[in-house]
Amino acid sequence: MSSHLMGVYNRAPLAVDHGKGPRLYATDGTVYLDCVSGISTNALGHAHPRLVQAVKDQAEKLWHVSNIFQIPGQEELADRLCADSFADAVFFTNSGSEAVECALKTARKYHHANGQPERIEIYGFDGSFHGRTYGAINAAGNPNYVEGFGPRLPGYSQLTFGDHDAIKAAIARPDTAAIILEPVQGEGGARSVPEVCLRGLRELCDEHGVLIIFDEVQCGMGRTGKLWAHEWAGMAPDIMAIAKALGGGFPVGACLASDKAAKGMTVGVHGSTFGGNPLAMAVGLAAYDEITKPETLENVREIAGYLKQQLAGLQERFPDVIEDVRGKGLLIGVKLKPNNREFMGWARDENQLLVAGGGDNCVRMLPPLNFTREDAADVIERFERTCEFARGKMKAG
Repeated sequence: MSSHLMGVYNRAPLAVDHGKGPRLYATDGTVYLDCVSGISTNALGHAHPRLVQAVKDQAEKLWHVSNIFQIPGQEELADRLCADSFADAVFFTNSGSEAVECALKTARKYHHANGQPERIEIYGFDGSFHGRTYGAINAAGNPNYVEGFGPRLPGYSQLTFGDHDAIKAAIARPDTAAIILEPVQGEGGARSVPEVCLRGLRELCDEHGVLIIFDEVQCGMGRTGKLWAHEWAGMAPDIMAIAKALGGGFPVGACLASDKAAKGMTVGVHGSTFGGNPLAMAVGLAAYDEITKPETLENVREIAGYLKQQLAGLQERFPDVIEDVRGKGLLIGVKLKPNNREFMGWARDENQLLVAGGGDNCVRMLPPLNFTREDAADVIERFERTCEFARGKMKAG
């Protein structure tokens, strides 16, 4: 049967009916263990009772009101975010892409406000992913996402991961505005930027008056075992885009900035119709309360350690299937020798395990932050069976 949906997704043959915790229930009754989590979004699993109650309570009061009025929930969540980060100012959005767009505009506007309008160049990195909007795809520069959409936007270039000389030269240019990067890449194959490199980047940017934008849409909000991925390096950016887990599955994003970096974002220069509406803020506050609990973050570190250890054991047993285990916290990448898309299908169809794809022929494990030890053991058992199945397919083919 043909579909009237625009054909931009290569959808898996799985129709979802409902979810509970880390499990998804298909319309045919099949139960799947979900290590995709809406791609690092359902950070508390599916249908978390506190989030469900927050939606119910707020839905009976007020869904939407224009940002021309004060929205108390915005003030409350912004206060929480700033108290727990480097930031002094927050702009709420509906998605990570919108948060990135705001971050890019904030960086350029900062230099314009400082009397340096020529400083517009923004440097991203190979393998990065910042969303699907026009500024975001140009910041990442992935040829698959920019081709066919007209000329590239001026002022966006990409650097090679680990090419320190090129990075230093780019930062020293008098027209450079900002560097944008993910402390732990998601779509790019779960590559984690070394902590010493993040600290060195901070020093270089400070020396040359360049801003740092972190895209923590996927790796932030507790995913690495600290609230923000950059905390592991003991440094902070000037601007940061977050989303996904911030709403626990409800569309909520935010651009965070220091007062210094946000100096150009004055009345009328930016806005959003739906960003920060009362319903989104109610869910965001409930999710934030749960994610920021010390026991939640401790659980991430414990479960991540277990999964990494077990996956390393599987790599030793299946060197013909697993090439590398990487990532940070519960953003885990497994680089494969068989095709990662085929492996995802085998995990799903043979073992009812859902994992996400990624660059560099990786699959990603992105379980909820409240995953239990029993859930993690279940994942390893299913992943092991998938490796055995993959080995058999490779020998047969």
